[in-house]
Amino acid sequence: MTPQPNPEAGAAVKAMDRAHVFHSWSAQELIDPLAVAGAEGSYFWDYDGKRYLDFTSGLVYTNIGYQHPKVVAAIQEQAAHLTTFAPAFAIEARSEAARLIAERTPGDLDKIFFTNGGADAVEHAVRMARLHTGRPKVLSAYRSYHGGTQQAINITGDPRRWASDGAAAGVVHFWAPYLYRSRFYAETEEQECARALEHLETTIAFEGPATVAAIILETIPGTAGIMVPPPGYLAGVREICDKYGIVFVLDEVMAGFGRTGEWFAADLFDVVPDLMTFAKGVNSGYVPLGGVAISGAIAETFGKRPYPGGLTYSGHPLACAAAVATINVMAEEGVVDNAGQLGATVVGPALRELARRHPSVGEVRGVGMFWALDLVKDKETREPLVPYNAAGEANAPMAAFGAAAKKHGIWPFINMNRTHVVPPCNVSEAELKEGLAALDAALSVADEYTR
Repeated sequence: MTPQPNPEAGAAVKAMDRAHVFHSWSAQELIDPLAVAGAEGSYFWDYDGKRYLDFTSGLVYTNIGYQHPKVVAAIQEQAAHLTTFAPAFAIEARSEAARLIAERTPGDLDKIFFTNGGADAVEHAVRMARLHTGRPKVLSAYRSYHGGTQQAINITGDPRRWASDGAAAGVVHFWAPYLYRSRFYAETEEQECARALEHLETTIAFEGPATVAAIILETIPGTAGIMVPPPGYLAGVREICDKYGIVFVLDEVMAGFGRTGEWFAADLFDVVPDLMTFAKGVNSGYVPLGGVAISGAIAETFGKRPYPGGLTYSGHPLACAAAVATINVMAEEGVVDNAGQLGATVVGPALRELARRHPSVGEVRGVGMFWALDLVKDKETREPLVPYNAAGEANAPMAAFGAAAKKHGIWPFINMNRTHVVPPCNVSEAELKEGLAALDAALSVADEYTR
């Protein structure tokens, strides 16, 4: 679709937004939201007709891109048939969505509890773990994000937690593996894995194993920097959980549904959790939907004992119809394989070449359509391009890089000193090469801040 400029309409949309919309994670008077006129496939555009290749996939959820006609049609058909219905009833779209998800989850995660998004999926997974074990504590990694609701934000490890952390949520944080910035003085992946597992088990020992209900990890951390865990780490966590009777929860909200070139990132590591959260890519974000995939043992806990939790819109028919259509589209169009193949043959090699040529790129990490570049001032010392949690003038280098990326026609996903490359999973090779060329140009601006 060719964008048609309409700046007057854009100005009106912007004015209404500034007058009435309260934006998340923002100082309201310091932001300048782009007024978006439309989107299709891997692109969106503003009211001036400028088009952007979306290297963010919305918020890493438009796994099949914008406005896929089969999903749009499925939502329209469901609305004409049954727009909404309470969650206590058996509804065709809900049942079919649950079946399709359960067919793809690892192991015996065959029961699906639907939520409205990822944060409340985490909330319910933690509640299930605590009720199943009768224990209070949850362990999670420092470099993590699990959602913005009260329990989920306390489980989160990054600075977005700080303002809401009352130190009374029963959450203990630990260091997960990250060899590039190792907390364990490791020099190899094998050392990093072994020392991270030792650290985790020591943390459990000092917290008291009988007090720990769950360990929750993003299978591959997302906004924290897409740190693919070293071989053996997740299997080691699984063994530790089994040893102490702890529920193992994998958060696949961002990594699931094709993002890594597998239906779920857990499949890359041959590991089966007790609970797995999902959202985002389950229906490409077309209608809000999330959920918890539940193992047989935990489902049995609530076989004759009521589960004390629920949501008014759990398994909403429109959201589930969108999930059914999205999963079928991904299967029919080979979207998961596309993400894996292009990640291995196009994105990975291109990003490693950028790292070779640009002094601002310290490390490249990722798989499928799930990549991050660690930006640095100095490759030798690995000093970050901006300080941890930088804001204002301290964040100027990343702000300049982001502005350059937009100028060259890509919308970047930037968090702290990292830029992520997370386009739709059905992106074409030509689109990827266009975006990577724009990224190359934008990195030249980041290079100006290196030494």
